Amino acid sequence: MAAFLGGCGESAASGSDLPSVPVDQRVPVSSERITNLEAPVPAQCYTRTEDRFNPCYTCHQLYDRQTDDRMNELDDGSLQGGYMFSEEGETNHWRNLFEDRNDWLAKISDEQIVAYVNKENYTDLAGSLSRRDWAGFIPDLENYHLGAEAFDENGLARDGSGWVAFNYKPFPGTFWPTNGSTDDVLIRLPKTFREDSGKPDDEVYLLNLSLLEMVIKQQERISIPPIDENTVKTDLDGNGELSSGVDTLVWRSHYMGDASDIGVAHQQYPEGTEFMHSVRYVGVAEDGGIHIPERMKELRYMRKIREIEPYDLKSRYARERKDKNLGLLPEFVDHREEGMENGLGWMLQGYIEDYDGALRPQTHEETRFCMGCHSAVGVTIDQTFAFARKVDGARGWGYIDTRGMPDAPNISEPNGEILNYLKRAGGGGSEFRENPEMVSRWYNDDGSVNEAKVRSADVHTLISPSPERALKLNKAYAHIVRHQSYIYGRDATWDPARNVFKEVDESEPPLPRKFRFYHWDLRLDWSSAAGNKSIAELK
Repeated sequence: MAAFLGGCGESAASGSDLPSVPVDQRVPVSSERITNLEAPVPAQCYTRTEDRFNPCYTCHQLYDRQTDDRMNELDDGSLQGGYMFSEEGETNHWRNLFEDRNDWLAKISDEQIVAYVNKENYTDLAGSLSRRDWAGFIPDLENYHLGAEAFDENGLARDGSGWVAFNYKPFPGTFWPTNGSTDDVLIRLPKTFREDSGKPDDEVYLLNLSLLEMVIKQQERISIPPIDENTVKTDLDGNGELSSGVDTLVWRSHYMGDASDIGVAHQQYPEGTEFMHSVRYVGVAEDGGIHIPERMKELRYMRKIREIEPYDLKSRYARERKDKNLGLLPEFVDHREEGMENGLGWMLQGYIEDYDGALRPQTHEETRFCMGCHSAVGVTIDQTFAFARKVDGARGWGYIDTRGMPDAPNISEPNGEILNYLKRAGGGGSEFRENPEMVSRWYNDDGSVNEAKVRSADVHTLISPSPERALKLNKAYAHIVRHQSYIYGRDATWDPARNVFKEVDESEPPLPRKFRFYHWDLRLDWSSAAGNKSIAELK
C-alpha cells in the first residue's frame, strides 16, 4: 500500500502558498509503521476534569437494561471523568497538542492561508485513485467541493449519483467550527432503495430515507416533502385513503419501491448504506463571514457491510466491555485498500492531505484514529453520529446550514444542548476547555455562562469563530499538514495545551458523581426548539 500514499499532483491542490518544511522534519508516511497502539483513544480523553468539568458525557453513557431500548448497549458511562486506559494508553501520544506554533503562524500571511483554503483538492482524487487501480472507495460525487451547489432543494445530488445531503446540528465540541473545522455529511442507500420497478424514483428514495430516519430516531411519524399517494400507490399517512399533497409518513415495517421486501432493523442502517463526510477548513469570506470552503482536510467514508443480529450485538458489546475492563488493546480487521472493519458491521476508510495539500489515502495508523469513535463509545446509534442529529423530517433535507438553527435540546434533557454543554464542559466550549474566544463571548466574568445571551443566539452564531480566530486555526492546521504529523494529533492549536495530561496517573480520582450526566442522548427535540418555530422562520 505504501506505493499509493502519494498525493494527486500539484494542480489546484498545491501547497505552494504554505512555508516549506525540510524532508527530515516531516513524519514518514508509512502503512507499516504503528507508533500508537491506542490510536482509537482520542486526544480529548486526556483532558483534566479538575473534579468538576465534564466534556465526556456527550460520548459516554450508561445503558439501563431494564428501561433502555437503544441498539447501542455499550454502557460506558463510567468513563465520564474516569481514566480507564490500558498501560499503553496511560501515555498521551497526541503530542501535537503540546506544540507551540506561534512562530509558524507568523510565517503565513492572512492572504496566503486564504488562498490555500480556497483552492479545492477534491476533483483530482478520483482520477488519481483510478489510475492506480485502487481497490477501495473512489469518490463519485461531481462538484462535491462546491458544497450546497452540488445538491437540489431536497438534498439529492444533482449528478444522479444517489448521494443525499442533510442538515444536522454539529456534535458538541470538536466539530464546532470555533474549534478548528467545518464539515458536512452525506448518505446514500443501495440502488434498490432508490428505484421502483427498476427505474430511478426520487420520491420513493426520499420516502425510504424518511423511514430510515424514523428507524434511527425511534419515531412513529415524520414530515415528508408533499407527495401524491396515488403515484406511489401507498397510504403514507395512514388515513385509509390515497390523497395528493400528503406531507406525513407513518411507521412501516418494510421499505418501499424495489426495497419493499426488506424489513427495517432496530436502529440499524440497511446493508450497503454509505456515508461520506468531508472535514474542511474554516472559510472566511471577504465580508468576514464564516462558511464551509472548498478545500478538504479529510474525506471520510463508511459502508455498512452487514446488519448485526440482536444476539450477536449483545455478545460484541459484552466483549468490548470486558476488553476495556481488562485494559486490553483494541483490535480491528484491516482490509488494506478497502478500509478497516470496526467489528460492528461497518468498513471505514479515509483520505487526508499530503504535503502539497492533495488528498491521499490514510495509512493504517491514521485510520485507527477513526475507529474509537465509530466502534467504542456508548452514545452512537449504529456507530454513527450525524444522521440521528438531522433536523426532523422534510425541513432537514438539504446541505448543512446552521444559520437560524435553534439550539434544540436533547430528547432526554431540558434546555438547549449547547447551553448545557457550555455549563458542564467549562473553559470555552471544547473538550480541551481552552477556547478563550468562547469564554469572552458566552461566559460571565465569574466563569458562569451568560444564559440569556446564549439563548438568544442561533447555532451558527454560537459555534462560529471570529475571522481572526478562523485564520489562526487554518494556519495551525497547515503546520500539521506540512509536517505530515497526523499520527500525533489533528487538533488545530497554536499554544501548548494546559488542561491535558501528558501522562495519566491511575490514582487520578474519577469525576464526582454530581458532575456526571447520565442518559444524555445525541438525538434532538426539534419540536420544542425556539417555541416550535421552523428553521426558515428563524432565518
